[in-house]
Amino acid sequence: MADAKVEPGLRARVRAFVDHPTFKNAILGIIVFNSIILGLETAPSVMAEAGGLLHVLDRAALAVFVVEIALRLFAYGLRYFREPWNVFDFVIVGIALAPSNEGLAVLRALRILRALRIVSAIPRMRRVVEGLLHAIPGLGAIAALLALIFYVFAVMTTNLFAATHGDLFGSIGESLFTLFQIMTLEGWVEIVRSVMEKFPWAWFLFIGFILVSTFTVLNLFIALIVDSMQSLGEEHEEKTLAEVTRHVDDDAAIVRTEIAALREEIRALHAVLADQARNQGAKPS
Repeated sequence: MADAKVEPGLRARVRAFVDHPTFKNAILGIIVFNSIILGLETAPSVMAEAGGLLHVLDRAALAVFVVEIALRLFAYGLRYFREPWNVFDFVIVGIALAPSNEGLAVLRALRILRALRIVSAIPRMRRVVEGLLHAIPGLGAIAALLALIFYVFAVMTTNLFAATHGDLFGSIGESLFTLFQIMTLEGWVEIVRSVMEKFPWAWFLFIGFILVSTFTVLNLFIALIVDSMQSLGEEHEEKTLAEVTRHVDDDAAIVRTEIAALREEIRALHAVLADQARNQGAKPS
C-alpha cells in the first residue's frame, strides 16, 4: 500500500520536473550545442585537433538525451508515444545509439535531425509546420495538376524537337528535366534561343509553359499554404478565446457560489441575531 502511494507521487514529481520550462530550455540548449558539435565533426581540420573532445561531448549529450527520454517514459508511461514529436525524438535517439560501423554510418548521420525539435519549442515555427501539414491534401491536388502539365508539354516538346535537339528533348525523361529547368527560370533563355534557331515559333510554346507552370500553378502552392496558415491561426484564436471564456465562466461560477454561501451565512447570522433579540425581549424586567 505504501509503494502504491509513493509511485504516483514520484511520477507526479518527475512529470513536473520534465515539464518545467527550465528543464525544457536546458534540453533545447543541449540540442543546439550537440547540433554544433555534429557540424564541427564534418571539418577534418577540427577533427584532427579536437576530435577526441568532440566525441566525448557528443557522447555526453547523447547520455543526457537518453536520461531525458527515460524520465519522460517514467512520468507518462505509454502516453509518451501519443505525441508525434516524442516519437520522432525517440527514433532519432535510437538511431544515435546504433553501432558505428560502416553499414549504419548513414543512420548515425541522421542524428542532426534531432535539431528539428527546436521547432516544437517556438510557437510561430510550430504554427508554420502545422500549416504545411494542414495544406498537404490541397498541395497534392496542385502537384498532380503540375505533373499533368509537365507530361503534356514533355510529350509535345519530344515530338517536336527530339530530332534537332536530342540532348534536351530526346526522350520524355530528358524533356521533363529540361522543362523543369525552364520552370525554375535557370538558363531558360539559352535553351529557348537554341531551339528557336531551328523553330522560330518555339518561343510561343515555352513562354506559354512558363506562364502556366511558374506564374500560375506554383503561385497556387503559396496561396494554399498562406490560406492554410491563416485558417489555423483563426482556429487557434477561437480556441484561445473559448478557453478564456471557459475560465471566465468557471471563475464566475465560483464567485456566484461564494456569494450564495455568503448570503446563507448572512441569513443564518440574521436568524441568530433575531433569536437573541427575541430571547432578550422575553426576559422579565
